[in-house]
Amino acid sequence: MSTLPVIAAVDGSDDSLVALDWAFEAALLRRAPLRVVHVQQYAAWAGPEVMPSGQPESEHDPVIHEVRRYLEGRVERPALEYSALAGAAGTVLPELGSTAQLLVLGSRGRGGFASLLLGSCGVATARDAECPVVVVPKPGRKVDDDTMPIEPGPRVVVGLAVDSPDEATLSFAFAEAARRGARLQAVAAYDWPLHLWTAATAQVVPAPADQEAIESETRVLAEGLLEPQRERHPDVHAESYATPGDAAGSLVAASRDASLVVVGRHRRRLLAPARMMGSVTQAVLLHAASPVAVVPPAPAQE
Repeated sequence: MSTLPVIAAVDGSDDSLVALDWAFEAALLRRAPLRVVHVQQYAAWAGPEVMPSGQPESEHDPVIHEVRRYLEGRVERPALEYSALAGAAGTVLPELGSTAQLLVLGSRGRGGFASLLLGSCGVATARDAECPVVVVPKPGRKVDDDTMPIEPGPRVVVGLAVDSPDEATLSFAFAEAARRGARLQAVAAYDWPLHLWTAATAQVVPAPADQEAIESETRVLAEGLLEPQRERHPDVHAESYATPGDAAGSLVAASRDASLVVVGRHRRRLLAPARMMGSVTQAVLLHAASPVAVVPPAPAQE
């Protein structure tokens, strides 16, 4: 059975070349082919009279031509394939997820406003693709929060929701840490301070709770979730961190100098069947200093 490729989406921007470099390394680590894709943008509302007939040829695509030149001379390289496609990138790229083991793109390409840190194409692809999607930020993005313990060396960070764990996200993070010879930092956030709404006074008041007890319980639950993955990946040194407050803020703080941050995508719900990313995942994509992998739930969970 052939190995599914890593797909890198390019559009001629510097951001997409940064993502291409990341995808190139990921393909080597996975011993997988690398498929470079350029989607020639057409608006989703464009009718048949606007859309070209058939798909463009990659040999005549100027963006693909530049990428070929960019990758020339690299001694160690995966098997390379180039594709030029036509359509709305936010629709075409997610559809490619069924043919890839990983889809990689820059945080913002040529389209959209310069002030946006994450373009609409990145949002749609991370939300809808069937495979994990890695969004690579512009180099130099800073994180000022230094509250998370950061040790030198390669490190993969994973968000761990102890009340609704996602095995697909944990499994992906451990496998990526194993490939990179990296430590795994599992961040489990818990609500603090706790507040309750009281009908008697119609006010939100602090809840009587012991923070140390809540933190200890969160850490115990996190360690229990990590244990099966530690058995599957004995070479990965994994540590759990129970942190109070906002999960997104803790993950962004942990992204400083990280190789990768791994977050899950929301499962579909009976009353909300559309795919969703969730507010934590969106915030991490917007603000993390490292590449972010968005992992879809396992098909049974969806």
